[in-house]
Amino acid sequence: MFQIIRSLLLLIAVSFSASLHAQIIQDPTTWKYEVRKKNDSTFDLAFKLQLKEHWHIWSLKPGEDITLLPPEFSFDKNPNIKLVGKVKEIGANKFTGEYDGAEGIVTFFTDKVEYVQSVSVKANTVVKGKHRYQVCDEKQCLPAKSKSFKFEINDPVFDTVAADTLLAKALVTDTPKLVTTDIPKDDLDKGNNPKQKQRGLVWLFFMALGGGIAAVITPCVYSMIPITVSFFTKRSKSRAEGIKNAVWYSLSIILIFTILGVLISVLFGANALNNLSTNWIANLFFFIIFVVFGISFLGAFEITLPSSWTSKTDSKAGIGSFSGIFFMALTLVIVSFSCTGPIVGPLLVLAGQGGVAGPMLGMFGFSVGLALPFALFAVFPGLLNKMATSGGWLNQVKVVLGFLELMLALKFLSNADLAQGWRLVDREIFIAIWIVLSVMIGFYLLGRLKLSHDDASPKNIYGQEYVSIGKLFIAITCFSFAVYLLPGMWGAPLNGMSQFLPPMGTQDYVVSNGGSGSNAGVGHGADNGALAPQKYAKEMKIYEPPVVVQSGLVTYFDYEEALNAAKILKKPVMLDFTGINCVNCRKMESQVWSQPEVMKRLKEDFVIASLYCDYDKIELPKEEQFFSKELNSEITTLGDWNEHLQASKFNSNSQPFYFFVDENGNKLVEEGYSYDPNIQKFINHLDKVKAAYSSNQD
Repeated sequence: MFQIIRSLLLLIAVSFSASLHAQIIQDPTTWKYEVRKKNDSTFDLAFKLQLKEHWHIWSLKPGEDITLLPPEFSFDKNPNIKLVGKVKEIGANKFTGEYDGAEGIVTFFTDKVEYVQSVSVKANTVVKGKHRYQVCDEKQCLPAKSKSFKFEINDPVFDTVAADTLLAKALVTDTPKLVTTDIPKDDLDKGNNPKQKQRGLVWLFFMALGGGIAAVITPCVYSMIPITVSFFTKRSKSRAEGIKNAVWYSLSIILIFTILGVLISVLFGANALNNLSTNWIANLFFFIIFVVFGISFLGAFEITLPSSWTSKTDSKAGIGSFSGIFFMALTLVIVSFSCTGPIVGPLLVLAGQGGVAGPMLGMFGFSVGLALPFALFAVFPGLLNKMATSGGWLNQVKVVLGFLELMLALKFLSNADLAQGWRLVDREIFIAIWIVLSVMIGFYLLGRLKLSHDDASPKNIYGQEYVSIGKLFIAITCFSFAVYLLPGMWGAPLNGMSQFLPPMGTQDYVVSNGGSGSNAGVGHGADNGALAPQKYAKEMKIYEPPVVVQSGLVTYFDYEEALNAAKILKKPVMLDFTGINCVNCRKMESQVWSQPEVMKRLKEDFVIASLYCDYDKIELPKEEQFFSKELNSEITTLGDWNEHLQASKFNSNSQPFYFFVDENGNKLVEEGYSYDPNIQKFINHLDKVKAAYSSNQD
């Protein structure tokens, strides 16, 4: 859900962003790496940063603005070292306060900063890894950059170990990813939309509040409301005292969950939970947890915490003191875990997106929603008489939640599957499972699907089973959702659910505008035969946008391969400098490329090379890695190389940007085409390029 909110914010940012111009802003940072010995077995690894004037880097704890990207340091696994504590930052020029374009109080450094990681060392070794950072000035922020680092620890105290052996042992990496999956490079300008991004924590609170209210109607909580409220009102000497006790009970629930949020912030920091959203191991763990909860909700077994926990808290829940009421609230929290756990789990991951304040605010919002009915019924006890009694309907709520848990579990599995490239849950498989689960919910609500622990359906005056109006409308919603998903089995974009579904490139069967066919066949060289893209095609085709797949547009992912194809086909090359997470790129493709007159030109008159500048999963061979003067950074991955090509050859480093060259790589027109969704303007530019190419051939 947070991904949808963040994407909406970014789309708003795009609508206010200025036109991109072909210019390069040099990385204003200079990094040096130094090893300092503390004692015989402990060393400090120092990352020494020098910033140019007017530039700053965000602190490791930048503040409450969820759009700020703090530095991240990841170390390759090495059996000869052990990290001691966390990275510490040291800088004399530290700013903390309000900053134009950012939300609330923020912290950053200017001039010089030093980051220090202490390590315990067993033997002389080489410590490698990557660090990622973002720097900004008063007007803009540059795209986040990754740099490789290397520290050589060579101390006489240790026995000499062959360098080759050490390097071999350090090959297995465990590099966590910085979560920027939905933040395109060209949307990081602080001048674009700071006000819109301030809504992040507000949205988080209201979503958490909704989660708490939803938890109220779960069997574990709902059945406790009349019992608990009646207990207070009957045991209290007056109505006022009963209300006071019930309100304190509600406040205790809020306090317990908020303390949980504080502990999470302190123990895990601002970014640990945030990283869970893209870590494949964490996603796989959540998949298993949600499957277990889902099966439990369907009635296979009951999940409970150890009874000793409940007994200890319940024994202290005397009504005579506020502390006793607090332990009564704690008992409720423990007893209701099997119902609230599946809601709190994803909420914690979502709350992690809000930095240090996120878990606290998320748990506070959730607890307010959960505690609200206890306070409400205490103030207005007459409402208890109108409250629906516990019964079979609560079990139906639990079963429906079980189906929803399975649907949500599939999303976590899809995240892990996409990250690892297993291809277990391709797009059509994901959609098929969701369709089946949606239909099953509808049939269950209509009474056509029975589970072993269900009660008999209510009967009307004629002795016939009937369905309530509420369940009927929910069933209609489920069936309608299934019908909406159905065209996705054949490649329909399903824009309303695009944030949940796997990319179109994972779909094996797509009905294009001209008929049906396989993605692999149509998307990669149906017209070119032996010229079908080969290099990087296997890894990159899953990121192809829907318009490319559905239209059968052939795209190459390697610059040299595209030039070779152009020599044979006698066509100019359109270099599409793009990004996996570039919102403006997707807008150009969906709004401009998809137009028939544009697509006709792209397919018939050009060789298309989609060069992803943010793809870092393919590492270049060692002999092809080098230092880029234009980018002032090491070129180690395919994305780095594409970014270097754009900067060195076309003096640009923003996406999307389209440049047009002939088969020898020579510019056909001097200017490129940046983000501008004016269809006729783009058509005119394509025609201008085609005319220039034709004149060169004469």
